[in-house]
Amino acid sequence: MRLMKNASNPRLLALDQIRGLVMVLMAVDHASIIYNNGRLALDSAATYLPGTPLPLDQFLTRWITHLAAPTFVFLAGAALALSCHKRTALGQPNRAINVDIMIRGLIIASIDLLWVPLIAHKWTLQVMFAMGTAMLAMAWLRRLSDMTLLIIASMWLLIGEALTTLWWDPTKGNPALPLALAMAVFYSDELSVIYPVLPWLAVMMLGWVFGRYLIRVRVQPAGLLAVVGTALLLVFLVVRGLNGYGNMLLLRADSTLVHWLHVSKYPPGLSFFTLELGLMALGLAVLMTLERHLRPRQNSPLLVFGQTPLFFYLLHVPLLAAPAIVFGLFRAGSLAWAYGAAATVLALLYPLCRRYRSFKFAHPEAWVRYI
Repeated sequence: MRLMKNASNPRLLALDQIRGLVMVLMAVDHASIIYNNGRLALDSAATYLPGTPLPLDQFLTRWITHLAAPTFVFLAGAALALSCHKRTALGQPNRAINVDIMIRGLIIASIDLLWVPLIAHKWTLQVMFAMGTAMLAMAWLRRLSDMTLLIIASMWLLIGEALTTLWWDPTKGNPALPLALAMAVFYSDELSVIYPVLPWLAVMMLGWVFGRYLIRVRVQPAGLLAVVGTALLLVFLVVRGLNGYGNMLLLRADSTLVHWLHVSKYPPGLSFFTLELGLMALGLAVLMTLERHLRPRQNSPLLVFGQTPLFFYLLHVPLLAAPAIVFGLFRAGSLAWAYGAAATVLALLYPLCRRYRSFKFAHPEAWVRYI
């Protein structure tokens, strides 16, 4: 079973663990959206009015959850590379592999189109739409060499802001919808686009290249990850320190820690990606190093959540939203309410995810492989 295979490969366990961590952070963020009346959502030049206070507790709660989306998409790219390698080794033709990738991509993208609107009563194209669309693109882009994909992704991180701001000016309202879907953001009463596809496709490409690297090496790349993570954080310090290009128009108002960390997620800029991917790389390096001496328990919560991410995602939002809808508690509480709601839902989801994981690993070729 996959569970036993992962248990024999610390590199994959580390991926599952950090994925589990970001699922927990995602639950905190979504609980804050639902219950926290002081929640901040000012991670864009389109929504932040200079001079707006950024209370430390609210800001840091929002900021820690920024790690979730880049890690989620990066690891989806890595997992896709590992899955394609496995299927190729089993003799499956490229056509069948492409069909499988496209089915996965359509299912993931449809969550924001079909599932979330049932709860939020609004079309909001978020991380699942961007990730699913990026996966559809990878069915063809995976034919390119790893170096080519690495160069394309890196170039987007470097010049994406220049291209985006040619068409997007937050002081002038929304860009054309196709441009928003590709690289900017769009806000209206009926539709919001907050995860444009191209920057997140670049992150998935980086994840694919990392997954391909894991296939080639036999040792844990903790050292390489530590070097890459440190280099990315140094780039972040330079970009944020210069306080100009690379910050997607969301500049530091002062030299306080809050404003150093107040980077643009919507759309993501170079400072956002270097900060979050740098932290992710260092986190993976730490996990891989720790596993040389202390292997995680098979049923640890992070491992369970990390090995059932889509199942977790589908259930955690309705579980969080149901009490708010039934009892009229939407944005009715404090930050403590958000943490309490997240903790409650995580406790409820743990046994469900554990059972689902056992069923999924026992039926690797069944339809559940897509969820």
